[in-house]
Amino acid sequence: MSQHPSLKSGGGAVGAKRSVLKRFERVKLLKKRGLWKEGQSALNLPKTTPDI
Repeated sequence: MSQHPSLKSGGGAVGAKRSVLKRFERVKLLKKRGLWKEGQSALNLPKTTPDI
């Protein structure tokens, strides 16, 4: 049985920059940008774009 071509490591998606951040990454980015207030809930965070 062979492997589907999209699953082979041809370099395409390996090491690519993710466009979606996890919650802890978003909080860290908001702190870095000065938009995070201590004691603020980690739910309903504003949309953030990752640094390039």
